Amino acid sequence: MKKSFLISALLLIPMLGFSQISDSLAQPLISIEKKSLLKNLNITFDMRTEFQAYTFRGWDRYYNGIQFENGFTALGFSAKLHDRVNFSFRNRFNKGSDIQTLDQLGSNIELAYLNIKASPKLDFIIGKTYAFYGGYEYEFKALEVLEYNDIQSNALAFVTGAGITYKPSRNHKFGFQILNSRTMLYDDIYGDVVAENIQEPDWPVAIVGNWRGSFFDGKIQTIYSLSYSNQVKNKGTYFFTLGNKYQNRNLTLMYDFNYSYEEVDTKGIVTDIMAGTSVAEDALYVENWLRAEYRFGAKFKGLLSLMTSSAYGDAASDRKHLRTSYGMVPTVYYSPFEKIDIRFFFAYIGRFYTYSNYAIQEFDTAYHNRNEVRLGIIAPLLLL
Repeated sequence: MKKSFLISALLLIPMLGFSQISDSLAQPLISIEKKSLLKNLNITFDMRTEFQAYTFRGWDRYYNGIQFENGFTALGFSAKLHDRVNFSFRNRFNKGSDIQTLDQLGSNIELAYLNIKASPKLDFIIGKTYAFYGGYEYEFKALEVLEYNDIQSNALAFVTGAGITYKPSRNHKFGFQILNSRTMLYDDIYGDVVAENIQEPDWPVAIVGNWRGSFFDGKIQTIYSLSYSNQVKNKGTYFFTLGNKYQNRNLTLMYDFNYSYEEVDTKGIVTDIMAGTSVAEDALYVENWLRAEYRFGAKFKGLLSLMTSSAYGDAASDRKHLRTSYGMVPTVYYSPFEKIDIRFFFAYIGRFYTYSNYAIQEFDTAYHNRNEVRLGIIAPLLLL
């Protein structure tokens, strides 16, 4: 009897183990037997590699540099999981991977969201996504932009939250989002460098609304947005952008106007100028950005980006002007291949910084500039 029981137990144990192992394996979304589903999967690899030669002149900066740089390297996945469900994911490798204390993702994870189509006109988006800010400078992936204006180069674009888009007609689309206003807790960003009246809010939240319009068969387009975000308790940022675009067969013109009033300085430029012991308050940034693109033929395209950005301190009282920056980026693209988007480019980047008499006298600032030449390759590659 004991022998029979022992033999039965020995036979059952492997079966029980097999059952546990089988139950622990999740059913894969795409099995080998369902190769046809691969048509709903996109895998992208984006890269921009460039050779740079640059100079800094003015103030206490006087140096030159030459180097190769990986300006943008990212791997992305997107897939149609269901007739009404899509997901997108992008990992940018040349960003820090430290887990952020607020949204619990590395800053290298730019996108990780679901898009659920509730109806032909209404979509829901949830996860880590891009904020619905307006303007065409923001619309470009960082792969495509060699130099951002001051607001966009210091703005936090990818945060976690939820949103909806509503498209009542072919020419108009509206978006609304509720997001975290940052990815980290305030103390982790600034440490002890905070003003005495700064407190962490219950929810550092951002509310964003935008409108996309199209007129005259798409020749005139707009992306306008308005947002409010509270980085700290009872203090926030009011930001609006007016983005305008004209396009015909070979010429594209884009113009953005940006206005950001920040009760606590989130861009850091005013804080750096004042060089105080705490984060600046009542900062104001006003910007203009213009980009022209002209296609000379099947293989050549010319670009020119022009930008200005003015920074003000104590904006709530008398708006003391501190700094104006200017930028110009002429670029030439050469695309040798017909069936794959690989572009060689040559570009000059000029940035010039001037300061008001008030900033010079109070904060010991001075005019300076940066000049840079880049020769490189841009490759937004669709692998699958």
